[in-house]
Amino acid sequence: MIEIKTSAYRRASFALALGSFIVFCNLYLFQPMLPLMADKFNASAIQVNWLLAAGTLTLALTLVPWAVGSEIIGRRKVMMLSLFLLPFVGMAMLLADSLLMLTLARGAMGISLAGFAAVAVAYMAEEFTPKALMLAVGGYISANSLGGITGRLYGGFVTEYWGWEVAVIGMAIFSLLGALAVNRLLPEQQYFTPQKGKLRTHNRSVIGHLRQRELWLAMLIGGLNFALFVNLYTVMGFRLVAPPYSLPISLASMIFLCYLSGTITAKLSGRWSQAYSPISGMVLGTTVSAVGMWIAAYDSLYAMLIGLLFISSGAFFTHSLAYAWVSQKAKTAKATATALYLVHYYVGGSVGGFYLIACWQYGAWHGVLAGGMVLYGLIYLLCWHLHCRAQSKEDTAAVLKGTHTAV
Repeated sequence: MIEIKTSAYRRASFALALGSFIVFCNLYLFQPMLPLMADKFNASAIQVNWLLAAGTLTLALTLVPWAVGSEIIGRRKVMMLSLFLLPFVGMAMLLADSLLMLTLARGAMGISLAGFAAVAVAYMAEEFTPKALMLAVGGYISANSLGGITGRLYGGFVTEYWGWEVAVIGMAIFSLLGALAVNRLLPEQQYFTPQKGKLRTHNRSVIGHLRQRELWLAMLIGGLNFALFVNLYTVMGFRLVAPPYSLPISLASMIFLCYLSGTITAKLSGRWSQAYSPISGMVLGTTVSAVGMWIAAYDSLYAMLIGLLFISSGAFFTHSLAYAWVSQKAKTAKATATALYLVHYYVGGSVGGFYLIACWQYGAWHGVLAGGMVLYGLIYLLCWHLHCRAQSKEDTAAVLKGTHTAV
């Protein structure tokens, strides 16, 4: 298997990180454009949020089908098909002449992105050694954050000066070149066994993962964590372009540089899990993120930026630990398990947008604070339940081991 500090590890981890970077550039390209698109299409903040939500929602709904397909034809083939679809779907957006048509095109983009997102971690879980897996997942999620930053900054600046159409064309060209590079670098799979004609088996795997309480609780934590993280940034974008700040979109999109703190903490999550409990890490990450939301409540640009740095740091730390937890605890059909995690993750992001934007529209940032604390409280509750389940399993295993030793 692929071990750390080898040429195969460097090639594979870089290829997967590049693919992740491309996926998240495309996914969040439109997020900084939302205030401008609201003016362009004469739509409300909730209506124009569909340009972001359509991509994340269709991505979530098609993760499991892509994952099931990968169990049959292989992870690498699915990932490459997904990446090569991106430039074509991107160029198709230029044909949209209404908010509805553009939303539908963004939905098609979400479907295309789902293929890579669904199976990348499963590829790592099968091809990498356990130690290499934890480090590679941390690097992969760091690339998520870098892709999110780059896509948003690029979308904000290019849209303001040259229009959203130019932003889309440039992203499509970059996606094509990136897909060619990933195809060249990513090693063929060595430890994958196809399961042709076993659709019923895959359906049982989905049900089995959802019945495994340890997995499902981590999936719910991931969904609520993402609902808060990505949409606190969306709300902050609307806050900064509105009076009294009235910042241009290019400057408002600079807040996404705060994602860099998440890039660092995602990488550190692998080291945390080797020394401490992943569940305690999820609690720590949630606390850091919640503190950031309260810091951002102050009417100061400096306080807002510091708050966003905290939000990113905590959210990516929690996400990395929950994601790796699911990939490790799933004993079979790992692609389906990680895809189910991402289903919860992106459904949370989609639904959470309408929830927090409504809190913003009706209660400004004080409404966001109240609504946000409800979700943070739910995460704490889920972490407690996950800890109890994990502790119960450890106690049972200890009793069984002691009985076996006595016999």
